[in-house]
Formats: sequence, C-alpha cells, structure tokens
Amino acid sequence: MEIAKQGQLLVVSLEALRVYSLEQNGQAGAKIEEEIPGATVERVDDAIVITFDETSGLYFETNKYNINSASQQTLNKLVSVFKEYPETNILVVGHTDSVGAEDYNMTLSKNRANSVTDYLITHGISRSRLTTNWYGETQPIQDNSTSEGRAKNRRVNVAVLPNEKMINDAKKQSGEN
Repeated sequence: MEIAKQGQLLVVSLEALRVYSLEQNGQAGAKIEEEIPGATVERVDDAIVITFDETSGLYFETNKYNINSASQQTLNKLVSVFKEYPETNILVVGHTDSVGAEDYNMTLSKNRANSVTDYLITHGISRSRLTTNWYGETQPIQDNSTSEGRAKNRRVNVAVLPNEKMINDAKKQSGEN
C-alpha cells in the first residue's frame, strides 16, 4: 500500500485503498450480478457501480416516484446483498428525463432517490450507510428525443462504496495507522 506523509497530512493512494476495498466490493458485486439477472457491476475508483438493463432496474413512470413491483423485486435482492456486506456504504442517485421544467425534474429526481433510500431503510439497511443525491435531467444515459431513451433516463442508480472501517482496515494492512 502506498502511503506518504506530506507535512501533517497522511496521503493514501486510491490504488492502495482499492486493494482492500475492491476485494470486499468485488465480492458484493459478484453477488449482485448473480442475484439480479441483467445487472452489471463496474468498478469505478474504489466503488462499484451497478447498472441495470431494462428488465432489472430501478425505473419510473413519467412524473412518478413510487416504487413499482419490478423495482421492488430488484430492491429486495439488493437489500439481501447489502445485509451480507455491512461494511459497505451505498450511494443512491435519482435522475429524470428532460420532459417538463428543469426545477420540477430536480424535485422529481430527489423524490425518486428518496423513495429508494426510504425503501432500503424500511427493509433493514441502516440510514448511516446511505447517501442520497439527485441530478434531475442533467445526466441522461440515453437520448431524450425518443420515448425509449426517456424511459431509460427515468431511473435511480446505486453504487457501493467502502466505509471508514474498510478504509482503516486497508491502512492497517499496510502497516500504517
């Protein structure tokens, strides 16, 4: 693990943290892909990002933020995996298509992200593990000029991140701390 002291700061390279955290996140990612057909797990820095296909994801109807039955099935499977890996944190991010006013879409994406966060909490995931963000229509993944593209942009993304304990354990494994 690459650790350098710069004055009063202890600098730990992201790569060094990844060695430990990706081992844990990698196990969680493999479990997610196994449990949820159509889910793809990608490592991004020290996190894993879960991407869903149109049959397995967290998608919403136009102007809606309620969790439909298909999304409930996906979330129930995620809850099971998240409970197996309690040393991870979870980032929930809401999005919308570009139909409607920008400020309305920002609120709608917030409501979508919060509905997923609330669902996870009511199913046993600690609030302290969750961070919720929303971006309205600013981060489309598909073309908003088609109905298919807009449908894919009405979504909530989920990422799994190492928590402080995982980071500290990685530092300890390196002999620092």
